[in-house]
Amino acid sequence: MANRNINSPYSASITGCGFMYEEMRALLPMLMSPDRDSLLKEELLKGEHLMMSSERARSRAIPEFVKRYNAVPKSFWNWFLALNDKSQRVAMFYVILKTYKIVFDLHINVVLEHWRGVDQRVSKNDLMMEFNEISAKDAFVESWSENTKDRVASAVCSVLRKVGLMEEKNFDLKPIDFSDIDCTYYIQNNELWFLEACFLEPYEVQKIKEGQL
Repeated sequence: MANRNINSPYSASITGCGFMYEEMRALLPMLMSPDRDSLLKEELLKGEHLMMSSERARSRAIPEFVKRYNAVPKSFWNWFLALNDKSQRVAMFYVILKTYKIVFDLHINVVLEHWRGVDQRVSKNDLMMEFNEISAKDAFVESWSENTKDRVASAVCSVLRKVGLMEEKNFDLKPIDFSDIDCTYYIQNNELWFLEACFLEPYEVQKIKEGQL
């Protein structure tokens, strides 16, 4: 894959990091610390918190965690820490959508459209077809190899399964049960699109919104 991505909002770096929910939680205290840079350098060398055996793997993953941390305000992470495990996984999906435009576009343009349609399932081939649309408008994505596109599509399916929006053994889509606390941040920060991205119907989103006003 070509390295030049001038003027492109897209990146395939999700393939080198994946969902990595547990790893992000392990690194979060360092990311929130005033001594972030020195703590991350030490983690890169020693790997005492990340379950990665090689420094090379950590050198690829840590910048992605920093990117994800910076994709949302610090207030988000303070709210995140008060959530239970299930809700944190959903919140991490929000972070990934905010961090990686390629994941956002594939989810909104393909996954969400399939959920709203008759066939509520998405295959990797469905995602691969969307690359044709994106490539037609973005030369950098056009330069990606078929293998890179395939790995991005696989990463998207993996994320959906780990969040709970896709069945583990097939490509069937399913909604997430939200509690009020799950939705607080998204409602207060006018991010209602995310609730619909998690397969809530507009009337359900409106009902939750009215309940928190």
